[in-house]
Amino acid sequence: MRDSEHPIRKIIHVDMDAFYASVEQRDHPEYRNKPVIVGGSPQGRGVVAAASYEVRKYGVHSAMPAARAAKLCPHAIFVKPRFEVYKEVSEQIREIFFEYTDLVEPLSLDEAYLDVTENHKNIPSGTLIAHRIKKQIKEKTDLTASAGVSFNKFLAKIASDLDKPDGLSVITPDKAEEFIEELSIAKFFGVGKATQRKMDSLGIKTGADLKAWDEVDLVKQFGKSGHHYFRIVRGIDNRHVKPNRTRKSIGKERTFSEDISDLEWIRDFLTGLSEKISQSMKKLNASGKTITLKVRYENFETVTRSYTLHHYTNKAEELSEVALRLLNETEAGIREVRLLGISVSSLNLRKGGVIGEQLEIPFEKF
Repeated sequence: MRDSEHPIRKIIHVDMDAFYASVEQRDHPEYRNKPVIVGGSPQGRGVVAAASYEVRKYGVHSAMPAARAAKLCPHAIFVKPRFEVYKEVSEQIREIFFEYTDLVEPLSLDEAYLDVTENHKNIPSGTLIAHRIKKQIKEKTDLTASAGVSFNKFLAKIASDLDKPDGLSVITPDKAEEFIEELSIAKFFGVGKATQRKMDSLGIKTGADLKAWDEVDLVKQFGKSGHHYFRIVRGIDNRHVKPNRTRKSIGKERTFSEDISDLEWIRDFLTGLSEKISQSMKKLNASGKTITLKVRYENFETVTRSYTLHHYTNKAEELSEVALRLLNETEAGIREVRLLGISVSSLNLRKGGVIGEQLEIPFEKF
């Protein structure tokens, strides 16, 4: 089932559940447990960008014309997309991924591959890491994710879709052969509708049917893709998880179960948060110059305040000092707060963390 030249990897595919629609239901309590469609207007030529699980049972799905979706579910709630909000939430989720590995390959705002074969926390179990990531996403964003764990990207992707929403499925090497043979061709990631119809006409309806074909005949029927089908049906997928961006920040934030107005409590919280961020940075041999404080008030209004130092740092005392000064530029304490966060950007991620650091002469304080 595996290429013997490659060691067993631990790959996780994380896929947020009805991401855009779930964000809207989270931020608008009146939408919860109701059929929500994020996308264009059904009166025009709009398209469904996301559909909540409540509306999917009517046959509504993403990429469907909004007018058709409205006919299938006349009582659906249509909401305009807020991509800036979705992007912000996506960044929060990716920061969780980076706590475990720098081998993160985002596929879109709401899904990514992670290679946790070796990870920052030295956790031997990919399943345990997936469980922790799901838990942290829920705590940090109040959203659910589904995850698949396996020894390659193909199987991890399929596994994440097996138990949605809020699922966690694992396909181990010893179970992979039987799983793939029983799998419907329609479930094979990378097999589109046109290819599925052609395979169906050739009597290929399951993995076992596909496995019965030799590579030469598959190439004759499907061109170069035939090589791909021959390998994946045997559980062979040596594609690497390829990070396609440099990590831009390290941070933590917390949404509180009750709104907070006690300024002294807020200060103590930010001091403790600075210590946790400092520990994370030191584990990654990272340091940064720009410290950003994030405050979300009780009405969901969010403000950020930033300050850039003249030098790199990962020291808790410095992070805390800047964060508390930035706090004075907000209305925290006057207005109730539901979320607080600190992030550090302008990172130096070279081996050894703080390198080439220039001494700062304290002529001024901000």
